[in-house]
Amino acid sequence: MDTGGTSSHRSISPSGRVLIMTAVEAEQQAVLRGIGDSDIFDVCLAGFGPASAAARTAAALSAGDYALVISAGIGGGFPGKAEIGSIVVASRMIAADLGAETPDGFLSVDELGFGSSVIVPDERIVQALVEKMKSSDIPVHSGSILTVTTGTGSAETTAALTARCSDAAAEGMEGFGVATAAGLWDIPVLEIRTISNAVGPRDRSAWRMKEAFAALEAAAAMIRRLFTE
Repeated sequence: MDTGGTSSHRSISPSGRVLIMTAVEAEQQAVLRGIGDSDIFDVCLAGFGPASAAARTAAALSAGDYALVISAGIGGGFPGKAEIGSIVVASRMIAADLGAETPDGFLSVDELGFGSSVIVPDERIVQALVEKMKSSDIPVHSGSILTVTTGTGSAETTAALTARCSDAAAEGMEGFGVATAAGLWDIPVLEIRTISNAVGPRDRSAWRMKEAFAALEAAAAMIRRLFTE
């Protein structure tokens, strides 16, 4: 799965509009609190999962003119890579379970020859956002964010994912779908996840939603600063 993928080379215009897609309303509200009264952002609901995210992002893009698309929300962090309350900015967006099971193990869509499971964002924008957050002492990491259709809930699945993608830092369920739609318009895309729980055996009692939503609000504030200051 550790393949290079594709990336867009179109630069974002300082005066361009930014579309932010969140899965659910609670994430949308956290982002809106973070960006405040800035009028260059539209924050829309992507729904749950990559199919809904791709469809709703495509619908939003067909109705507006945007210079950048961002998939933003809370997610799980891989132990040792992204701790609870921290922020991950994707260096790659990977459809982690898009492929086929075989007697010899999992084959990605890349290995099957049916396309690419990897979308690479504009490195300049990723680096600029990460540096902006670090300058404000916000705990932030850059690494691969996995898009899954079933949230990871066991040590076995966690081990399999990290074996296939050694730099996996977080997982969510919408990023690859949002990025796929953005690619149809040749628009740069980012994915940001704030960490509510560790990827691994499912334990809702250990989830820290308050911390994750606070981090999402802080991330949105940094996005606003990056594109308006």
